Amino acid sequence: MFGLGAEWLLSDGIPVADAMVLSHPEQIGRLADACPEAVPTAVLGGDPCFDRILAARHHRDRYRRALGVRPGQRFVLLNSTWNPTSLFGDAGPDDVLPLLLPRLTSELPADEYRVAAVLHPNIWHGHGPGQVRLWLDRARRAGLALIDPLEGWRQALIAADAVIGDFGSVSYYAAACGTPVLLGAAPLEALGASSPVAAFVRSAPRLDPYGALLPQLERLLAEHRPLDGPAGLTTSAPGRSAALLRGLFYRLIGVAEPAAPAVLDPLPLPPYEPPLRTAPLRVLTHTAADGSIAVQRFVEPRYEPDGGGEGHIAAHEDTLDPSVLEIADVILRYGDADDPRLGSPCMWAAEVLDRYPSASLAAYVTGPDECSVLHRSGLLLRLTAESAADPAAHASALHAWLSTGSDVAELVAAGLTVRTGASTQHVRVTVVREGTARGERRGS
Repeated sequence: MFGLGAEWLLSDGIPVADAMVLSHPEQIGRLADACPEAVPTAVLGGDPCFDRILAARHHRDRYRRALGVRPGQRFVLLNSTWNPTSLFGDAGPDDVLPLLLPRLTSELPADEYRVAAVLHPNIWHGHGPGQVRLWLDRARRAGLALIDPLEGWRQALIAADAVIGDFGSVSYYAAACGTPVLLGAAPLEALGASSPVAAFVRSAPRLDPYGALLPQLERLLAEHRPLDGPAGLTTSAPGRSAALLRGLFYRLIGVAEPAAPAVLDPLPLPPYEPPLRTAPLRVLTHTAADGSIAVQRFVEPRYEPDGGGEGHIAAHEDTLDPSVLEIADVILRYGDADDPRLGSPCMWAAEVLDRYPSASLAAYVTGPDECSVLHRSGLLLRLTAESAADPAAHASALHAWLSTGSDVAELVAAGLTVRTGASTQHVRVTVVREGTARGERRGS
């Protein structure tokens, strides 16, 4: 039983520690079975890590905004502990995470799902930051957020709608919070058979890494029922660990405890990290009878996405493969409107359209709710959403609308209604400069 055996706790038959802090009485029972000599040192001290999570749960919406999760999006957190049989194991052919990362970013609609990963600090230490970032580079270019394994993982866990993980503590904490968990790696041989983590692994739903991912996630979210074990067995003293641990420490050193209440540091607000996708996007658009346009965007899909509709390619100017820009319909950039290196958004867009004659639109995203779009006809528009979104999706909707050849005056008067998944945005359209043509008909 890892951590509770005599080889860990005794030296010449004597406990090496004056106090062994445990979070729940069930651990004392397992300690008695594994190493009875250490039982007199056992002290119930709660779980300060879990207490910090519990205390910060009311900041969930802030954490989601910091991670670039937009209204209507689902946030999926991947996590891996350090072990050859974990989700991110020994970098061998049976590792699940390298197989999973490109499929998550390509199979899940980009505007409906935000994906992040947190890897155990020992993975970073064992392989080195350069190697880990190299392994994750493609997924990062597809929009994956890489979470700080020391300071940011608790906030990401609080923000998550679903967790894909293994038998590590992050998955167990997620289950204790009532968050749906899908296990991608769960070998019971690495766990004590009677431990709560082993019971959790036996009962949690399994990921099929070779099956379609979107149906699995949708089923997980629809059928989720919180597990009783993790919620009740993580700690027997929720919210009390600071007081219990400080009291223990002062007793051990023989000093009177201060009168001020014992508290834990609150979880800090993470830095703002919106998704930046430089990998090309396959975009599907559907124009409804009411004029609204549904947009689905997929990052480098291996196959043509299901759903039909009109399709086009949208690509960031800094995509790794410049040849994609030669066939892209919409070319994107994100930045400040007054970046002196690029000139004005109009100057940048005119340069791009001149360089890539196949492109119909160039869209410069200047904020979370606004972008400037130049059409090949010379029409320059500003798109402004009513709330934070990815304006690049609105540029793709505009591309679909202009392809109908409709009068731009109608668009300016009514605005653009864009649907991405369950979210609907009304986008105000402002003409900055008139073009030489009304629009661009399909096939032109």
